[in-house]
Amino acid sequence: SIGFSILGCAITWKLVPALKGSFTKAGLVGKDVNKINKPVIPESMGVVCATVYLVCLFLFIPFPFMEWFTGKDENSRIGGFHFPTFPHHKLGEFLSALLSLQSMTFLGLSDDLFDIRWRYKLMLPTIASIPLLMVYYVNFGETHIMMPIPLRFLFGRIVDLGFLYYVYMSMMAVFCTNSINILSGINGVEIGQSLIIACSIAINDLMFLNGADPAVEAHLFSLYFILPFIGVSLGLIIHNWYPSKVFVGDTYCYFAGMTFAVVGILAHFSKTMLLFFLPQIFNFIYSVPQLFKLIKCPRHRMPRFNPKTQKLEYSRVKIKKPLNLPALLCLKIFSIVGVVKVTDLSASDTKGIKKTGSDNEVGNGQQRRNNIHDNNNDSVGNALDKEDDENDENTDYIEVNNFTILNLLLLKFGPMHEKKLTILVMATQILASFLAFIIRYRLVHLLYEVI
Repeated sequence: SIGFSILGCAITWKLVPALKGSFTKAGLVGKDVNKINKPVIPESMGVVCATVYLVCLFLFIPFPFMEWFTGKDENSRIGGFHFPTFPHHKLGEFLSALLSLQSMTFLGLSDDLFDIRWRYKLMLPTIASIPLLMVYYVNFGETHIMMPIPLRFLFGRIVDLGFLYYVYMSMMAVFCTNSINILSGINGVEIGQSLIIACSIAINDLMFLNGADPAVEAHLFSLYFILPFIGVSLGLIIHNWYPSKVFVGDTYCYFAGMTFAVVGILAHFSKTMLLFFLPQIFNFIYSVPQLFKLIKCPRHRMPRFNPKTQKLEYSRVKIKKPLNLPALLCLKIFSIVGVVKVTDLSASDTKGIKKTGSDNEVGNGQQRRNNIHDNNNDSVGNALDKEDDENDENTDYIEVNNFTILNLLLLKFGPMHEKKLTILVMATQILASFLAFIIRYRLVHLLYEVI
């Protein structure tokens, strides 16, 4: 596995620049809006990384079963006779994991090509996780969970979740894939956070390889998938690090998230896996008011580039008064914990000012609406624009920062260079991994008897 990891790293490193021209000719390009000259560079290069990874795992398939092929498996020989004890359940797990990863890579590329809406993006990992759930049902079918000690007086020691356990595993696949995708938008941040999570998983796996632990086989299975992932990601981040020469696209985010979901589900440490996702969990909870439309949510919420200072600033969104009760409640809670900056804009502040959106992408969207208005191609668009202009002159607004961890870091630490922000996110991820290990191995006795 280590050998294929090194091979995957080298191939990805060489293949990405070689295919840049092909992606550009195919129109798979994006504009890096966080640079002064806004260069156009190849996008969706995560598909190259994912393809190399899958090829490495295809070639690796025979190696976990080499003892059986050579007849050295102790369970295959009894009294001098050879019995066909091939571990079909292990092969089934391996192939189902590959099928889910291959499906997620295809669906991720489809998103890059067709810009699938968020409501449909939630369905993609659910579909791709079906092979995993089927194999889990056939091989294990275990749906019992041990309750934490403080809750046992209510539910007992063991609870059978039944069908809900499969819903939980499916939702884990949805969360892992989309949480990587939500925490993105600057050079190197998608691969950076994924690499730190993967290295944390690998360290956790190595802690169980002592020969006596019954979980050795499960953590070996995890390493078979995580080590090549680390290799190909290292090969790609060389080209995606600031200043990025390529964009990884949604393909890499979905591929990385599904890799984590695969090892978490089939290696049976989904709770530990979620501990390594603490920043992503915080980012999701922080984003809930915008994701569920309690607060206005622009198409993209990435930080805003200031060409004068050449630094990133937190992006903002303008909300019309009066706010509804759920929005007011969210802003009140966020204000108490200090994760939002609210600015009052009176009607006089906004009169005569053209709407430019809360960030670059919103501005582009508004520009598209202005083009529709100028060309008289959409009467509904004209009516909406006129109504918006009238509201701008007579309505009060408030302005708040977009609810993402990237914008929060810029709000707390001030404007900073894009590279510095990426490093800060990765440092946060490393600190979260340290906290995860402390919770898993030092504080777990507060909740469970067995570590």
